[in-house]
Amino acid sequence: MTTASENPARPSAGLRLCGFDELADPGTRGFRFRAERWLFAGFVVRAGDLLAGYVDSCPHAQWPLAALDDRYLTRDARHILCSGHGALFRLDGTCVAGPCYGQRLTDWPVALKDGAVFTA
Repeated sequence: MTTASENPARPSAGLRLCGFDELADPGTRGFRFRAERWLFAGFVVRAGDLLAGYVDSCPHAQWPLAALDDRYLTRDARHILCSGHGALFRLDGTCVAGPCYGQRLTDWPVALKDGAVFTA
């Protein structure tokens, strides 16, 4: 099995993803990249000063977290939700409820530079 870091479709560091002001506060945005038969899916989370990126894959079942584009947060925006089985993750990526309790989402390093979000 190929890990997220070995995925040929994973974008290299320095790719501009979006403007920081394009992210709601709190809010999320998903990104998909393809290289031949490979697909890399990731998303970024913004909440106040927090900016984090994660691979869009549930640690329990390895399926995408959001059923709808860019809809990763619960209605109260306090948790990331796996729409497949209802697992809840803190915004730091740690699962606090569901079958993957105690596990973490895989980090996708991102950075804020000159008002934009970049892969790191």
